[in-house]
Amino acid sequence: AVDTRGKEFFFPGHDPDDTSSPGHESTQNLNAAPYLRFETLDYSERTTATLQLNGKHVLPIDEFKLGALAFHKPELDWAASRSFAGFYQPDKRFFSALWKPSDGFSPSFWEAYKPAQYFTFGNVQRVWKEITEDSEQYAVNLKFPFQQWSDSEGYFKVGLFNDQVDRSFDQDTFSNFSDPVGTYQSDFDEPWSEVFPSQPGHDISDQLKTDIDYEGEQNIAATYAMVDLPLSSQWNLITGLRFESTDISIVNQPEVDATWLAPGDTAQTQLDGDEADVDFGQDDVLPSIGLVFALTEQVTLRGSYSETVARQTFKELSAAVQQEYLGAPIFVGNPELQMSALKNYDLRADYAPYDGGLVSLSGFYKDIDDPIEYVQQYASSFSYTTPVNYSNGELYGVELEARQRLEKFSDSLEGLSIGANATLIESEVDIPTGEIADFVFVDVPTRSRDMTNAPEYLYNIYLTYDLRPTNTQFALFYTVKGDTLVAGGDAFTSTFIPDVYAEDYDTLNFTVSQRIGKYVKLDLQAKNLTNPEIKEVYRSDVIGGDVTRASYTKGIEFSLALGVEFAF
Repeated sequence: AVDTRGKEFFFPGHDPDDTSSPGHESTQNLNAAPYLRFETLDYSERTTATLQLNGKHVLPIDEFKLGALAFHKPELDWAASRSFAGFYQPDKRFFSALWKPSDGFSPSFWEAYKPAQYFTFGNVQRVWKEITEDSEQYAVNLKFPFQQWSDSEGYFKVGLFNDQVDRSFDQDTFSNFSDPVGTYQSDFDEPWSEVFPSQPGHDISDQLKTDIDYEGEQNIAATYAMVDLPLSSQWNLITGLRFESTDISIVNQPEVDATWLAPGDTAQTQLDGDEADVDFGQDDVLPSIGLVFALTEQVTLRGSYSETVARQTFKELSAAVQQEYLGAPIFVGNPELQMSALKNYDLRADYAPYDGGLVSLSGFYKDIDDPIEYVQQYASSFSYTTPVNYSNGELYGVELEARQRLEKFSDSLEGLSIGANATLIESEVDIPTGEIADFVFVDVPTRSRDMTNAPEYLYNIYLTYDLRPTNTQFALFYTVKGDTLVAGGDAFTSTFIPDVYAEDYDTLNFTVSQRIGKYVKLDLQAKNLTNPEIKEVYRSDVIGGDVTRASYTKGIEFSLALGVEFAF
């Protein structure tokens, strides 16, 4: 990650190779806002394993009547799975340096640079990390199909669900605390890192004692009952109730010099005991009701209301400082984070003129209590992103979708399908009273803003081809994601940090799936084939136009998977 923006901002027209250009007038100006280079070399291994068992049975119970309902034999289905996910990072290396151009007398050179959040460390770090996660999941459903008074089919269903996740996070960091080699003469396009490992005197064997390991647990237990009841030949009622219990805990294991940023604090403090541990529990009653109206054989109208929840993740709760690469945004969890409660309202109209063709229009509205929002905050000498609960938020929009099997128009197009959808989204969260006052103090009055991670629009188009003679499936997906708030702004004394948005970008994914015999399936995926530039900008009315915060590409990803599935 290269940062040369500071020099250009303070000294427009600066040219490091021209000593007569702005920024060279004095030693003070020459040293101000220097060019920075952050480098991260990351090697990691990921392992996943899943074993799933499921069954479906018709119970040997005689049919019976209950009022106007004639019940058929009950159906029992169940599923049990055990999963493991492991992340092993045997070596991750951070290197940071600043560069100073020639003043006309002395040559240009590099010197060690320590980012603000690591100012007590050296300019080189090596990180060893291991994360393991075990999950056990069980589900049982009992279905009672019936015929009602007009002989239409419906069913009553009850079920149990349980999901237990155990997570272990372990990290050790090493650094060069007192490096005797302080500078290296070179041009900016000749990084110091190219020769640093071969230079004598560098020692990065000292282990830091600032890491925070933890053990995490999450348990979700639920039971539900629902009914799909035809009221007439045109009307159908689907309603139910779900009782859900959530327990999340984190027990930290800090090293002797570990510090943390407590929620609301502006300075890191020693983490000695259980002050950053998490012991969260909540029970919820979640109703759902929906109506389906068959206007004609081709047109169906749907409306529903449901209540759901959004849970915190281990990352969002952990007190450990997290940074994907040196120079990347810093993320700090919030152990006090609460779950969000959502009220969902949906309307949808489907038009299916024939088999294989569909056009639908839908509208949605979500009223959210305690939404989890990512905001920027300031800690002494560096800014970071952290999740917090705002009091209320809302998200609404419309979606248009179309799907079509092309073999409808020609037999030569058998197996080929195309589809597209477009979603337009509006969102808003209410800023807490305390933050409103902070913004007023820095002359940036605001009471609300967009919701984080809610893009302005999503456009998708896909093409699938099912080559039936060989059991081969091809799929191509193209997506455009609109401007999205990444982290909300913050005001701290006289400091104002604007909102950060990711500008719109596109992705192209391709998959091939091949059946090998009856039980084996081979999948090949290529993701992000266009590898677009993703640009994050600071955005606020008070700073005029957008100001670049970062620009990067994610790279193209390839994966190969082999799956085995059999019934007995």
